[in-house]
Amino acid sequence: MKLSDFDYELPNELIAQQALSDRAASRLLVVKSEGVCEDKTFRDIVDLIQPEDLLVFNNTKVLPARLFGQKSTGGQIEVLVERLLDEHSLLAHVRSSKSPKAGARLTLEGGFEAEVMGRQGALFELRFESDDHKTAIELLEAHGHMPLPPYIERSDTEDDRERYQTVFAERPGAVAAPTAGLHFNEELLNALKAKGVATAEVTLHVGAGTFQPVRVEDLSEHVMHSEWIDVPQSVCDAVAACRARGGKVVAVGTTTVRSLESAAMTGELKPFQGDTDIFITPGYEFQVIDRLITNFHLPKSTLLMLVSAFSGYETMMQAYKHAVEQRYRFFSYGDAMYLSRLEE
Repeated sequence: MKLSDFDYELPNELIAQQALSDRAASRLLVVKSEGVCEDKTFRDIVDLIQPEDLLVFNNTKVLPARLFGQKSTGGQIEVLVERLLDEHSLLAHVRSSKSPKAGARLTLEGGFEAEVMGRQGALFELRFESDDHKTAIELLEAHGHMPLPPYIERSDTEDDRERYQTVFAERPGAVAAPTAGLHFNEELLNALKAKGVATAEVTLHVGAGTFQPVRVEDLSEHVMHSEWIDVPQSVCDAVAACRARGGKVVAVGTTTVRSLESAAMTGELKPFQGDTDIFITPGYEFQVIDRLITNFHLPKSTLLMLVSAFSGYETMMQAYKHAVEQRYRFFSYGDAMYLSRLEE
């Protein structure tokens, strides 16, 4: 398949610019098969998940990863953190009129400094330094901005600190939210627990590369960005127990799909910690996932390709057409879908 196969028309006004005040008030498009869709609300997810099923979440925590400042020459800069390296060092995108050289010192919001240690491809290695010896995470928490996606055309606000974060976020390291998880609140989680639904957590630290467009028409030529994942033994055990009781493994978000499928690339789900650049396109044979909760994805994006692989290309194109016609809200702060695997 070609990149142009994954294009669709989306009116700009359907791109959600604000989060709903109530996380669970989003709409939920239940996609059953080609041309068969049901319009529900996200609270209906409690009825769709059965007691024998397993819900798998991504517990990554979004860093306030965007900083503004200036070079020693006075030139303005914008820093977007991509990945933490250690307590004081990180890789970041640096936007400025002229790229800083190794050894350059940047003065960032809050008055602390970053030294440019070098480059790794398009990314700059920075070392954060402050008089009070705070770690990079502490400095970001104190002075950074939430890194809202480029299609949200406004500056971040204090509300985004809470809303662009899942209620189960635990492990800092992401620069974009695992957005399917944004719809869950404590009330929904408690209702699922009361129903007897088991849960498990993986970690995938979402990188800024998730927003990079695919630039080649031939998908076999696309170089996928890399992200760090952790799939512990406890998750493998939970999946095995779900299989034994005849339940369905329900992934909350494409990041969870990529984590579990990466850990099962040998044909067997095993604990895995490290980088993944898995690129899932139609024709891929899923090893772990039976159901998927996900938001709507950008035209021509790798994530639209992933869900097309999961539920079928024609099914997804019909579902997106239905969503546009019914005025669903799209992308990170938008509505959700509940998908079944293609062969079912």
